[in-house]
Amino acid sequence: MQYRRKTPEELLLSISKLHLGRLKILIGSVSGSGKTYHMLQEGTQLKRDGIDVVICAVSTLQRPETVGQLGELERVPSIHWWKDGVEQKDLNLDALIERNPEVVLVDGLAHRNRAEARFRTRLEDVLFLLEKGISVITTINVYELEGADEAALKWTGIRAECTVPAHTLELADEVRLIDVSPETILQRIKEGVLGENTHPAISMRGNLAVLRELSLRLVAEGVNETLEKHREQLGLTGPSGASERILVTAQYHWNGSLYVRRGQQIARRLNGDIVVVSFVHPRKVLSKEELAFKSSIMKLTEKVEGKFEELPLLHRRKLPAALVRYAEEQNVTRIVMGHSKQTRWQQLWQGSIVDSVLRRLYQIDLFLMADRAEHEGERIMPIRQKSGSSRELFRRFSMEEKEKRIESISRGMFKVYIGAAPGVGKTYTMLAEANVLLRKGIDVVVGLVETHGRRDTLHQIGDLPVIEQQTIQYRGTTLKEMDVDAIIRRNPDVVLVDELAHTNVPGSLRKKRYEDVIYLLENGISVISTMNVQHIESLNDAVEQVTGVRVRETVPDAILRLANEVELIDVTPQMLQQRMREGKVYAIEKVEQALGAFFTTVNLIALRELALREIADDVDERLESWDRNQSLRGPLRRREVIFVGVDIDSDAERLIRRGFRLAYRLKAEWYTHYVQDGSPWTDEKTTKRDALLKLTERLGGKFEMSKAESKQHIAATLLTAANLAKATQLIIGQSNRTLWHGLLRGNIVRQLLRTGRHMDVLIVANRVAERP
Repeated sequence: MQYRRKTPEELLLSISKLHLGRLKILIGSVSGSGKTYHMLQEGTQLKRDGIDVVICAVSTLQRPETVGQLGELERVPSIHWWKDGVEQKDLNLDALIERNPEVVLVDGLAHRNRAEARFRTRLEDVLFLLEKGISVITTINVYELEGADEAALKWTGIRAECTVPAHTLELADEVRLIDVSPETILQRIKEGVLGENTHPAISMRGNLAVLRELSLRLVAEGVNETLEKHREQLGLTGPSGASERILVTAQYHWNGSLYVRRGQQIARRLNGDIVVVSFVHPRKVLSKEELAFKSSIMKLTEKVEGKFEELPLLHRRKLPAALVRYAEEQNVTRIVMGHSKQTRWQQLWQGSIVDSVLRRLYQIDLFLMADRAEHEGERIMPIRQKSGSSRELFRRFSMEEKEKRIESISRGMFKVYIGAAPGVGKTYTMLAEANVLLRKGIDVVVGLVETHGRRDTLHQIGDLPVIEQQTIQYRGTTLKEMDVDAIIRRNPDVVLVDELAHTNVPGSLRKKRYEDVIYLLENGISVISTMNVQHIESLNDAVEQVTGVRVRETVPDAILRLANEVELIDVTPQMLQQRMREGKVYAIEKVEQALGAFFTTVNLIALRELALREIADDVDERLESWDRNQSLRGPLRRREVIFVGVDIDSDAERLIRRGFRLAYRLKAEWYTHYVQDGSPWTDEKTTKRDALLKLTERLGGKFEMSKAESKQHIAATLLTAANLAKATQLIIGQSNRTLWHGLLRGNIVRQLLRTGRHMDVLIVANRVAERP
């Protein structure tokens, strides 16, 4: 695709863009999140690089850290005027055009100009500057975007004074999120850093979390669109692995709406899009009842913000091929449909739609929905659970609960900076925060910081006390590790610990660095740490699908849940690649190799989307734990129990991680179950089994085993175990067996689908990492 000749129109568009300035937007959840600070920081770096940069209409609000970033940046005076007793600043367009800088830094993109100004809004001013070849870096809050402003008003009561059109972010060449946790904003309010005019609703933690989640998801959507364009240019097909898209196939009968509702629930919990398709014979005249069902499904799809499409189908036997083809065209990650009602003989005689779909599926999961309305009379719609808060308020704590609360009170605070890739600035930001804490009189020390020879990072260590690392001899080599005992003897308020996923030298008291961190927290020492999104245990498979690299060092998801604060350091791929070319990430001689391998544009975009969505999920989970009714994804429905059936000789680890992620989002109990088929245990099998047990327990599940009389009884034995656990959803892997093998020796997946119709079944697709 990259060799395709450009059309005359594409050539003209490319040439016209050469004459335009570039637009970069820094977006944050609220005022005070640090947008202006980071904008000035970028401007200062550009000036150091020889770019002609000026500022105009920049409001520091006399915040010391922001004022400190002004440095020697040249200011073009803005036009001052008053509105309702508050001073306003408009851009002086004539002065800027006369000065003609390469870049201008402008605050507050959502600003309405004075009545006599050349343009009505600042956005129009910015577009005018871009046409004159002047690049602009500017800032905006998420609730100042049309569409997001309505959600913000609904959930928080915060109304923007001025908004910009919803498509504004699409006009930008780069959009960077300045992420900040509610705890950080509340601390800034407490210290008076944000001034006296802060909206009262912003001082509520739940509101801050809602706005933060809105901004994370908004930027993630934009990143996803960029990723799809890049993948299309490279000729890549199928789902990227960074986001979910759910396809519901619903025919015009009474349970079609139930399938749509179930698909919507899955999409919301996984933060994905939903597409609904119905296949109808082109010459068929719909009955009055079918027309009513069609209308109901279309209205419901619109209500859940999905896409509905009706497609022609000449014959039932063509349905599997048509469905899979449509799913591939839509980049679907999961198909939702109902269980088959055919008997075994009907399937043999008429052909099984599910079997035919499974044989064609590649990189797409299949979710078969149980007909619970028939068996249990259950509603599928999520229902609001009643809170027992008044009862809980006066209930006496048990001794065990008291001990847990005392342990929680005495434990140190834990903050994690997370990024999409190495070099985004996690360590730099951690050190910058530590220096601020030090100036405030907090006892902060460096336990372990990996500077990788980066000058800016080394400079940030400044006056911070450094705990000397311990020296360890391993196989004739002298290695260094963090000296945990020395930190505990020093007993600081806060310790900085870089690279949370690091594996310690063999023979160390604790195997992983995150275990050292837990030990420090248990000793009452607060920890600030860093990690990359690819090190999250349950994302291991998604990262491999995205990048083709299997990450060996991982951190259990529970460690992130243990953190009191998690903040994302968001950097655009363009910015990171530029840093690399300047030698600020790796040594110059390694840059080209890195840019052509892990740090390709497609990889960086996909990892960035993973990081944005993962932190948005984390925000939503925390928000839900504070106030279930305020969660953006909506309340949960009935109690779920997830049951993962694994085969030791197959890709069981991927199924376990998938089970965990689903169970975590559904707040469900979950099991991993292996059925032994009677074949003898070997050392290799025992090692694999132990690895699966450890992975399940590390992710918080329960590992079980049972024994079948023979291979023909595996499906029945697994289903019996699932029923005993009262499973509501069974997760199994897609069979690799050929059709003839299944007919001659039996097919476990087919047997489970035939006998397990009373529960939902998710068949996880075989996936191979796709490389450009």
